[in-house]
Amino acid sequence: MLEKKFLVHGDILLVRLKGELDHHEANELRRMWQNEMERNRIRHIILNLEQLTFMDSSGLGVILGRYKQIRQIEGEMVICSISPIVNRLFEMSGMFKIMRRAQGEEEAFSYLGVA
Repeated sequence: MLEKKFLVHGDILLVRLKGELDHHEANELRRMWQNEMERNRIRHIILNLEQLTFMDSSGLGVILGRYKQIRQIEGEMVICSISPIVNRLFEMSGMFKIMRRAQGEEEAFSYLGVA
């Protein structure tokens, strides 16, 4: 089961995920995330993965897809508060070579120019 929380701060979408992100949850997350981005004219994304306990390749695909979408409009995606298990997956997949990592939400907002 995956809990999804979307919070909008201006043109920044804060996404908090809790639980397990697998192929069963990926399509629903993709749909909801896309709707939030379109409805709120989002330019940047902060992804908080502190409470994500599992993620498979379909979850990586959803995140990578949103990253590519946000980069097309010259926006940024910042990953923060990542759990150790998911951190390992991100490192192995090379995601941190393209995405910025922050310790927490405050640091992520600061990076995006929001104090």
